[in-house]
Amino acid sequence: MPVVRVDMIEGRPLQYKKAILDGIHQALCDSLLIPDDDRFQRIIEIPREDFEYPPNRSEQVIMIEIKLFAGRTGDTKRKLYRHIIDNLARDPGIDGMDIMIILYEIPMINWGIRGGQAASDVEMGFKVVI
Repeated sequence: MPVVRVDMIEGRPLQYKKAILDGIHQALCDSLLIPDDDRFQRIIEIPREDFEYPPNRSEQVIMIEIKLFAGRTGDTKRKLYRHIIDNLARDPGIDGMDIMIILYEIPMINWGIRGGQAASDVEMGFKVVI
């Protein structure tokens, strides 16, 4: 049940933003083996004057933060990064140098889901240790 937040400079068209969300979600499905309908994502648009980034990046720069259940291996995380970069290079055409990805691993006991149950007490229907 990853939760995705994408920060970007405001003003991109809806199709561009949808391609970002679709590309990230597909990478999560392919890498973490989450169900296709497990989709919690949002884009936060920030005014240009409020978004600072290194001078060797373009205005397409995005910061992707993903909160997820703890337990994935380092290789799985590397696969996720690669899939995100490849998907977003393909559509909407963002250079990998303009993408920063940060993972926050949160123990399942710290997630309240499905009517307020601890995620650690719920049969999720998929394997977390990948």
